[in-house]
Parts: sequence; structure tokens; C-alpha cells
Amino acid sequence: MIDPAKLKELVRLMVDNDLSELDLRDEQQKVTIRRGAALVPAPAVYAAPAAATPPTPAAPPAAGSTGSAGAAEDAGLVAIESPMVGTFYAAPNPDAGPFVKVGSPVSSDTVVCMVEAMKVFNEIKSGKSGKVERVLVKNGEAVEFGQKLFLVRP
Repeated sequence: MIDPAKLKELVRLMVDNDLSELDLRDEQQKVTIRRGAALVPAPAVYAAPAAATPPTPAAPPAAGSTGSAGAAEDAGLVAIESPMVGTFYAAPNPDAGPFVKVGSPVSSDTVVCMVEAMKVFNEIKSGKSGKVERVLVKNGEAVEFGQKLFLVRP
């Protein structure tokens, strides 16, 4: 198995060099890392472990608002979505406060959470500017690729 520190460094190099895929092979191991739009097929690979645990009820908080009243409240809000399958963490460590909470202002470079995948903690940036209106995922919940994590008022 690849050393988690080496894997984290490979991911950092991919981000720094804006690479979407990295494929490394030797006689003993093969490692393929994809990020960004190339991740679209990834949920099929990880769907079984994620579906085995009951995280999918994470969708009801978004649907928890009632009918058109909830839709009216969410009108004009934009979603910050998970770029990968993993475990959602609202704070950098258990003793720290959350990166953002309802009412927090965010810019496109603001780190809003971390998603842990294969023992690598990935900082997730907002990619949007505005104010956090809703947090849709609880700390420690499993998230899917493309799942809405936050709703932001631009």
C-alpha cells in the first residue's frame, strides 16, 4: 500500500500543477489519482462502501424543508458541492471550531471544510463568494461526489 504521506504529496503536486489525472506504476504497485471533472466515474468505484453505511439520509436535510416554502427560502442560493467521495469534517481538528458556520462570509478561496478520502484530508474551498446560509451535512458524515454541503447567498 502506498504511504499516505506520499499520496498526500502527489495530490498536492496535482493541485499545484493543475493536473486532473496522475498514473504511476512499478513492478509492485499501480496508483491512479484523478481530480476535478475526471472524478465523475469515481462514485461507481466507491458506491458500495458508501452505500453500505447509512450516510445517504444526509439528503433529507436538504429536502427537509417543506414543499414550495422551502424552495422559496432556497431561491437564489448556490450550493458548494463535494468534489469527492469521503468523510465530511467541519473543523480542522476535533478541538477547533468549524471552518465556517451559518452567517460566515466566504470568498472563492475560503476553506469551508475537509473531506477525508483514503486517509488523505482534502481542504475544500468555497469556489463562490457570499454568505453561508445553510450547512447541509453534519460533522463525520459520509458524503458523495457532487453532494451539496453548504448553501451560500451570493
